[in-house]
Amino acid sequence: SAIPEIKSTHSLVAKHVTKEKWDKLSGIVTKTSGFTLAKAIACAVEFDNQHCGIYAGDFDSYRDFADVFDPIIQEYHGISADAKHTSDMDSTKITGNVNPNAPVHSTRIRVGRSIDGFGLSPGITKEQRLGVEKLFSSACKKFPADLAGDYYPLTGMDEKVRQQLVDDHFLFMSGDPNLKVAGMERDWPEGRGIFHNKDKTFLVWVNEEDQLRIISMEKGGDVLGVFKRLANGIKAVGDSVKAESGKEFCLDEKYGYVHSCPTNLGTGMRASVHIDLPGWTKDGVDKLKARCEELALQPRGTRGESGGQTGHTYDISNKHRLGYSEVQLVQTMSDGVNKLYEEDLQFQKKYFEFPEIKSSHSLVAKHVTKEVYEKLSRHTTATAGFTLYKAIACAVEFDNQHCGISAGDWDSY
Repeated sequence: SAIPEIKSTHSLVAKHVTKEKWDKLSGIVTKTSGFTLAKAIACAVEFDNQHCGIYAGDFDSYRDFADVFDPIIQEYHGISADAKHTSDMDSTKITGNVNPNAPVHSTRIRVGRSIDGFGLSPGITKEQRLGVEKLFSSACKKFPADLAGDYYPLTGMDEKVRQQLVDDHFLFMSGDPNLKVAGMERDWPEGRGIFHNKDKTFLVWVNEEDQLRIISMEKGGDVLGVFKRLANGIKAVGDSVKAESGKEFCLDEKYGYVHSCPTNLGTGMRASVHIDLPGWTKDGVDKLKARCEELALQPRGTRGESGGQTGHTYDISNKHRLGYSEVQLVQTMSDGVNKLYEEDLQFQKKYFEFPEIKSSHSLVAKHVTKEVYEKLSRHTTATAGFTLYKAIACAVEFDNQHCGISAGDWDSY
């Protein structure tokens, strides 16, 4: 068949799915779930906003379509063609923790896991999906006491249970256009569900974007404690599944743990905290993004991936997935958050503490009292993001000002 028009012209798919590769691979159908290259690149064909634009329908996809997947994975993750992935979940190797004084609301670490012999979400057959659910719902009954809890299937879910899961922000929903086009919402909601322990600190999503999303979370900033629970949880899930079926998690020596989205390969781990950074917010969100890049972190608004920014609370997570062990990524996140907090305190001092006004005979010195400054210093104007600190900068910096104040926009007045 002819190569389809790829709407996401700047995507990695557009770059690496050439006519030659399409002609060579488009007729291949994978053994586990009957997946094809056309299904794999559906999002890049359908939408014009994809960066990567490809999903795997089963473990076979990574092998059968390696001519496309390999260069995309290497370019996205910045690894060499002969790189090997090493996993390490030993929490005793992590040094220190997030500063207990840091204003961290919550900590969450998640990984994805796929059970060998079943398709991945974009390609999984109906029977396989139900097989994964049956295997997990039986295996979770064998979890140790601190992880023990209940599995709630989405099919036929009681309204009270559903509302409670929504209130706890645990429930995943249908309707994501990417997941739909990628084939991940076929037969919705059958074969999908949520497990959580009694304390609601350990969760497993079954058959969402990955077969299993294993999540450890709690209020506050005890990153080490959350990672320990995750490590114990992954082991409990793996041991229970193996005892139940003899099957292991899909693990590739080159690409680590196998996920449906190649951006998650390797650890598949996202370790994040929600933290208040008012000083950084005042200094500028673009500067915060650049600083996070230097620290191998990724900042988001606290409403998720495309949810934008609310106030001065940020979701800060590790940027990398592949080419680093879990221990390294958690250490990077923990150390980076401490650094951002330290720097935030400096910015708060700069922007929010009453400055010394060098032009002591100026009108600014007379009218910008400590009370006035405390009342107005945290305000940022809508039009130009101007602040009182910026307005009186000349009176603070020089000793020769008569007036000493400037407006940054009409709102300033």
